[in-house]
Amino acid sequence: MHINLLFFLLGIVVNGLVNVSISTIEKRYEMKSSMTGLISSSYDISFCVLSLFVSFFGERGHKPRWLAFASFMIGLGALVFSLPKFFSGKYQLGSLYEDTCSATRNGTSCTSSSSSLSNYLYVFILGQLLLGIGGTPLYTLGTAFIDDSVPTHKSSLYIGIGYSMSVLGPAIGYVLGGQLLSMYIDVNMGQSIDITEDDPRWLGAWWIGFLLCWLFAWSLIIPFLCFPKHLPGTAKIQGERISQTHQDKSSSLKDTEESFGTSFKDFPAALKNLMRNTVFVCLVFSTSSEGLLTTGFATFLPKFIENQFGLSSSFAATLGGAVLIPGAALGQILGGVFVSKLKMTCKNTMKFALLTSLVALVLNFVFVYANCENEPFAGVSESYNGTGELGNLTAPCNADCNCFQSYYYPVCGGDGVQYFSPCFAGCKNSLLKRQPKEYYNCSCIARNTEITPTSASFISEVKAGRCESRCANLPIFLSIFFATIVFIFLAGTPITVCILRCVNQRQRSLALGIQFMLLRLVGTIPGPIIFGITIDSTCILWDINECGTRGACWIYDNIKMAYMLVAISVTCKIITVFFNACAVFLYKPPPLDTDVSFQSQNAVVTVSVECDLSNAGNEG
Repeated sequence: MHINLLFFLLGIVVNGLVNVSISTIEKRYEMKSSMTGLISSSYDISFCVLSLFVSFFGERGHKPRWLAFASFMIGLGALVFSLPKFFSGKYQLGSLYEDTCSATRNGTSCTSSSSSLSNYLYVFILGQLLLGIGGTPLYTLGTAFIDDSVPTHKSSLYIGIGYSMSVLGPAIGYVLGGQLLSMYIDVNMGQSIDITEDDPRWLGAWWIGFLLCWLFAWSLIIPFLCFPKHLPGTAKIQGERISQTHQDKSSSLKDTEESFGTSFKDFPAALKNLMRNTVFVCLVFSTSSEGLLTTGFATFLPKFIENQFGLSSSFAATLGGAVLIPGAALGQILGGVFVSKLKMTCKNTMKFALLTSLVALVLNFVFVYANCENEPFAGVSESYNGTGELGNLTAPCNADCNCFQSYYYPVCGGDGVQYFSPCFAGCKNSLLKRQPKEYYNCSCIARNTEITPTSASFISEVKAGRCESRCANLPIFLSIFFATIVFIFLAGTPITVCILRCVNQRQRSLALGIQFMLLRLVGTIPGPIIFGITIDSTCILWDINECGTRGACWIYDNIKMAYMLVAISVTCKIITVFFNACAVFLYKPPPLDTDVSFQSQNAVVTVSVECDLSNAGNEG
């Protein structure tokens, strides 16, 4: 129960609150996206550096105490991450940008500015590093502790529940973070403001969620410290467990000795032993390929939905979360349930993972059938009433408006064409009281007479927001993609169980440490980068500032984006299927006539439990 809460809490902070707060942190502390990208990666970097050593030394240690240490570090990381709010002072509102056409607006010159606020980058990185230190023993030693404490056929169920909690955590983090961002950033100062969330200068109270998680994490420290080294009944469970360790030349090393793994000098031999286990290596690379795919989807699925189906970024993020989070959680739980209820052997579990990977491979082609062509966009795919050039947002109708291409505020004209902003549509006037905001007297839209807002038959020429998409593929896409996510995560828990079974009993924690290290080095760290480069290659309109520096992409080629995502997702799934198939083919279980159990370790377990119980009796 307490381990599940810690999985849940870490998911809320690392994959929920941090992701929701990144854009607000960028604006408040004047950081570039590359800087905030480093913040996001710091957690994985910390995890990679520590996972091998923590898992090696913690295997024979007091795992509940390690979990108490994890709770302390997760809470400390959340606290440190919130500290810039209290040392950076009050947020100062800037002047509101005028979004309509103005011949008197002054152009901006190329100036480079630096702010001391960006130095808080190092505080955010420190917070993420501390969270990574806390996450390392949780995922390695915590998973091994669960496997120690329950019968073999139930292990997958409990591990699946724990991992599903880590998936549900981000969902709560997104909801909680979204609600807190609707509160003004300086809500603790008790001062009233005259702007709303619709104002681009608005910043939300991103920091409150981290303080709540700090208190929650530290409340788990004492419960973990109260647990014994081994739960009652562990000795009996270990005595009844039959080894399914992969039999090859690596199993003949001295790791079967009881003293092996008690000192640092055994670390290289233990590492070498695991890397010679071909089945283990295949399973690790299989999960790494899946990690690359899932983190890429988690990062860029909202962007894909937003651009393909013409939705707002907030609604696209909501739909993306509504598909990813329940699908991943359901897949993790069902994978554990199937393995547990059917009491699958290690080899049958691998075959189950291979089958689900094959189904997910076929379903990944959904991007080909659920894409939508770009809507007409002035200056990009449509001319300005026959004037101007494609690829240039400036045309004779808006040449005197002094518009900025760095201010993207899409509007839809009455002619069914989308414009980059009201200014590029040549709109001189607006109605602030209408929602969505409306504009009129737009020189780039053909009309017969001058429009005034007092006219009885007043009709706006332009409305804020994207033009409504004429593509009807969204329900089909969401349905099939939900099934894809379920089948991708169906293999998650079974593969973790296979890793625990195919290695020596004393090396399970180290095996998980290697798995999670490579999962991040090969999967979750490069995943968003590869997806980002792939999606950027489909851009057809970039943000170019006054200095000529290229910024974010404003418009993508929808069809090309869909095909590129098919290419990268299918490639990852083929790699996954290949390594899963290799694991099934290479795995050699112990001979049936050989009684291979863990009796040599039971003495240690039994003594530990008896000592813990006797100590408890003496204290009472």
